[in-house]
Amino acid sequence: MLFFFSLIPATFAVVLGYFVLFSSAKSEGGVKTFGRILAVWIFILAALLPLAGGYATYVGFSPGESMRQMHSGEKR
Repeated sequence: MLFFFSLIPATFAVVLGYFVLFSSAKSEGGVKTFGRILAVWIFILAALLPLAGGYATYVGFSPGESMRQMHSGEKR
């Protein structure tokens, strides 16, 4: 379930990375290099979001269950 929720911010990050890459293509010099590096980092972070969501889904992490246990005082 968390995997599907992680796709929403990953999509926004990919769009932002594309915008940065497109904007840096129109510039020159150091700004162009910085824009490309920044866009690559944004794409890497966008790829890590679904990986983290998939891992959290795989191990069975449930934020709702954690919240219930915290408020009821139960120990795992």
